Amino acid sequence: QVQLVESGGGLVQPGGSLRLSCAASGSIFNINAMGWYRQAPGKQRDLVARITKGGNTNYADSVKGRFTISRDNAKNTVYLQMNSLKPEDTAVYFCNLVVTTINLLDRNYWGQGTQVTVSS
Repeated sequence: QVQLVESGGGLVQPGGSLRLSCAASGSIFNINAMGWYRQAPGKQRDLVARITKGGNTNYADSVKGRFTISRDNAKNTVYLQMNSLKPEDTAVYFCNLVVTTINLLDRNYWGQGTQVTVSS
């Protein structure tokens, strides 16, 4: 079993910053890709940013230049630094990890979600 714990969401004014964290624990052999998705009310869940084990990244066009994804492999943790936040960034943010378990099975895990609200 693998557990993901997200933290760092909250209320911030436009132009502000937040840093999200997602820490994984449990029966982990290897963590492959790590990513962040978001879902606004009434909308589908969309990719925000993704990082491979080797450190290659890709971002949604709407966040390029404002958000930065990073990972600490020693801590099994992925981060999302969000700067210059806009009201349209308001959503529930979910981390997503592709994990190889100690049984050498590849599994896809989701965090519980953390609310980010950008409002004055």
